[in-house]
Amino acid sequence: MILVALGSNSNGPWGTPRDAVAEALRRLNGSGIRVKIASQLLVTAPFGVTDQPDFVNAVAEVESHLSPEALLKRLHIIERLAGRRRTLRWGPRTLDLDLIDYHGVIRRAAPPVLPHPGIAERIFVLAPIAEIAPLWRHPETRLTAAAMLKKLDHEGQGRLL
Repeated sequence: MILVALGSNSNGPWGTPRDAVAEALRRLNGSGIRVKIASQLLVTAPFGVTDQPDFVNAVAEVESHLSPEALLKRLHIIERLAGRRRTLRWGPRTLDLDLIDYHGVIRRAAPPVLPHPGIAERIFVLAPIAEIAPLWRHPETRLTAAAMLKKLDHEGQGRLL
């Protein structure tokens, strides 16, 4: 299973954050990638730098024959087309695409690091995964997204659009 997280909290060339996530899902289809299923959109408080607008988030399960490196490169191209400029870590962005899991591969070396670090602390990733892939297990801890969510204090930290 390949999982890609999507997020946006700034208007850009594709419109509102909601528009950007929808357009990113559309653009993921093609060039060796096919979206199998996408979660509902979730609005969440910002992570890291908190003095910025809320994010619109989703997770998609995709199929691809691309290597993890080639897939990450494709995700970065889509981000740039959406107006993404990497300036402030965890700052506002027109689009953020993260490779969360690639067939359970565990890798700490060169990008992409797999599974994506910090999954267990990110409600905006765990809740959508629990929705679309309830049987998915973190490659290292073997916990489901639902089990990881139970460990977090996430009262009021997200709402469905």
